[in-house]
Amino acid sequence: MLSKAYAAVRKHSIATDARAIILDLSGVTEFPVSSLRIRELASYEPAMPDASRRPRVIVAPSTAGYGLARMFQLAGAKDRPLLQVVRTMEEALAALGVEAARFEALE
Repeated sequence: MLSKAYAAVRKHSIATDARAIILDLSGVTEFPVSSLRIRELASYEPAMPDASRRPRVIVAPSTAGYGLARMFQLAGAKDRPLLQVVRTMEEALAALGVEAARFEALE
């Protein structure tokens, strides 16, 4: 499931020529993934092209999600220098310099 989500992020970021991405894990209640899998995922080509110029933020309010997201961030830091991990959507918007946002479903 994690690989499918990663592929979907890549597909939509390319299709929309996204300038930034917020990945919100607020609704995720379980994280049945190993640290090995997180490191493997971090070794993949970044899901969003131009990773050194396009910011991305992971919102992970739970302790488990935050820890795994930070592991991903640290393991992939060389290829994703602008990736940030925060606990709230407000922090994500602030990190991107956005005062107000309007979100729409992609599909």
